[in-house]
Amino acid sequence: MDSIRFRLRIYVTILIVVMIISTFTFMKVEGLNFLDAFYFSIVTIATVGYGDVHATTTAGKLVAIWLIIIGVGTFLGVVANATEIMLTRRENQARMKKMNMLIGVFFSEVGTTLMTMFSDHDPNLEQIRSHLMVTNDWSDQHFMQVSTTLKSYQYSINIHTCRLDHLKELLLQKRTSMVRLLENPLLIEHESFTDLLRAAFHLAEELAFRDDLNNLPDADTNHLSGDIKRVYRQLVHQWLDYLHYQKEHYPFLFSLSMRTNPFDKKASPVFQG
Repeated sequence: MDSIRFRLRIYVTILIVVMIISTFTFMKVEGLNFLDAFYFSIVTIATVGYGDVHATTTAGKLVAIWLIIIGVGTFLGVVANATEIMLTRRENQARMKKMNMLIGVFFSEVGTTLMTMFSDHDPNLEQIRSHLMVTNDWSDQHFMQVSTTLKSYQYSINIHTCRLDHLKELLLQKRTSMVRLLENPLLIEHESFTDLLRAAFHLAEELAFRDDLNNLPDADTNHLSGDIKRVYRQLVHQWLDYLHYQKEHYPFLFSLSMRTNPFDKKASPVFQG
């Protein structure tokens, strides 16, 4: 997309230069006023050729030939690149829509439940809870500010109060669906969400290899705690980005997400009036 925009800027610049040169040259060699000279340059480049204004001198005809050769090609370049940008933007919007549908499936199936489980055992949650009380009044800037704030938050989990057996059961139950999401080519371009899926899948594998989660040595407990915090941190950031997308494009989905906010103690899917 950036390369297309760069090419478009080059073509537009060349077109403007050609238009300026041709307009003032026609004014001089054909004795036209500025408006007629500019009009003649436009109809020549656009290949319209109404015939009401035309070159009558040899010099004017040579300039017209030069303008047709250089200007028409440049004009077509501008049109082609502008069209490509519009089509690419439309394609990207369609891809983004499908990508966020998959992200929505993840949060519906497992993501929101995981955040609830992790946040319930985060001893420092009150430091950020107020920042995560998303409302319909949030602006783009508000989402960006909260995202910046969360980057400095030290995510923590009290693994001794967290029911690892329940976490294991949930992740193993949803492992197949997570693997299918990870394999979806649409998500390859979404690196941060793919990293979240990999982290969640890795945590599922770690838990699956342990038969007894109640009598783990301290070193292993600390290792699992690090894996959980990795998933927790990435979950919160992806959830916030997804809510931002919902607010801009799907208000009805955003409404449900607000009413089921895992960080809101009073959250309820039922409208309270």
